[in-house]
Amino acid sequence: MAITSTICSSFKQEVLVESHNLTNGADSIKLALYTSSATMGATTTAYSTSQEVSGTNYSAGGSALTNVTPALSGTTAVCDFADLTFGTATVTARGCLIYNSTNSNKAICAVDFGGDKASTAGDFTVVFPSATATGAIIRLA
Repeated sequence: MAITSTICSSFKQEVLVESHNLTNGADSIKLALYTSSATMGATTTAYSTSQEVSGTNYSAGGSALTNVTPALSGTTAVCDFADLTFGTATVTARGCLIYNSTNSNKAICAVDFGGDKASTAGDFTVVFPSATATGAIIRLA
């Protein structure tokens, strides 16, 4: 089992038919945490509770992201989110799925944390990289 960091293939096609609006406040974009037993990557099409983490102060489905208006960085479309904190949480996660809960929980991207990350009655924070053509969590070139 593995999590591969990638933009989900279904998202790429859905963008072309206007299925997602990442503009701040348009669609509800969420982030769910997953264990090392999860299998996610390019073929992931939707949020699932299978292998999602469970623990204190973490609810199934994760939490909403504060999204920003997509922009261009050179010729690459990019999107950034505010860092997300699950406060006073006791969880262990290997990765996450960003998905559109407004639109049938359709997958946007899977992210591998590179190893298990844990918090015990503390803040579990997902830190997003800067919105650049080489760093943004979501970028379409």
